Amino acid sequence: MLREGIERFPAAFLDEQAVEIRLLCDHREILVAERTRLINRLRWNLVVLDPELEAKIHSRKLDYPGQLQRITRRLRALPQTARVRVAREQVKRITVLTREAEALKRELRDLVRAHRPELLAQAGCGPLCAAILIGQTAGAERFASDAQFARMAGVAPIPASSGRRDRHHLHRGGNRQLNRALHVIAITRGRIDPTTRAYLARKEAEGKSRIEAMRCLKRHLARRYHGLLSTPATLNTEGGRSSIGQPLADVS
Repeated sequence: MLREGIERFPAAFLDEQAVEIRLLCDHREILVAERTRLINRLRWNLVVLDPELEAKIHSRKLDYPGQLQRITRRLRALPQTARVRVAREQVKRITVLTREAEALKRELRDLVRAHRPELLAQAGCGPLCAAILIGQTAGAERFASDAQFARMAGVAPIPASSGRRDRHHLHRGGNRQLNRALHVIAITRGRIDPTTRAYLARKEAEGKSRIEAMRCLKRHLARRYHGLLSTPATLNTEGGRSSIGQPLADVS
């Protein structure tokens, strides 16, 4: 496409509501990344200060309120060295960032519910994934087909056949945030939705690996969400949550 000229690139467009969703979603990502860095630094300090306590905290649960309170009580009982002081400040900042991130998540949920409620009606699509789809797609109508959208999202299958074996491998290009959102939705649907589980089982019965079956599912989801996002927002008035929506079509 680049050889054909920059004017051939589809122009991104976000209306006022979509801009707010994009900005708040990006801001939340920054807060979460900052919190992750602080959690890693706090763990290093806890390894020195109280390795037994640090070993008991699950790698993904240090930012839970109960764990932070437990750490705070332990730090108060230690001699108040510079390292303890730094650790206590890190705990306070992690607590604040967690509250801000959760508040933004609730705000995004309300904005998405008002702007694109049909996304939340899809199984596996929560407010954060919906916000990413809205903000990062930047106007689904700019893509002439769902295939173009899938390519931009990095979920279009890339042929890797050998002899009589028909295979496709991972596409590492495209918008990685969109790819991540579709991946989270696919994983969640595979866990909670019986129709999706049946689809994945059918793909595996055809000889595909679990990873290849998931790639097929993500390609199907790209088609579905391109269709949903291409519908004018003013026409989307249905709320609530459905389990599956349209039946899953075969995607090679």
